[in-house]
Amino acid sequence: MIFGETLKELRTDRGLSQQQLADELKISRSAIAKWELSKTEPVASMIVKLAKFFDVDSDFLLGLRDENGNPVD
Repeated sequence: MIFGETLKELRTDRGLSQQQLADELKISRSAIAKWELSKTEPVASMIVKLAKFFDVDSDFLLGLRDENGNPVD
C-alpha cells in the first residue's frame, strides 16, 4: 500500500475528516488531500508526527512494513 492510501485508511478508520486531521497537526487541509492523492509527500518530521498521532510505526506509514511489523516486499 502506498503512503497516501495508508494515511487515508488510518484517517477514515478514526472517523476523521481531512480538516480534523489537519487541525490536529496544525497544517492545511490541502496538504492532507495532496498526500492522500500522492501528489506530494510529507517531510520526515511530519511523518514522525503522523506515526505518533496514529500510534503506528513510521515504516508502516511508508509502506516498508505491514500492520504486524513484517517487511513488505
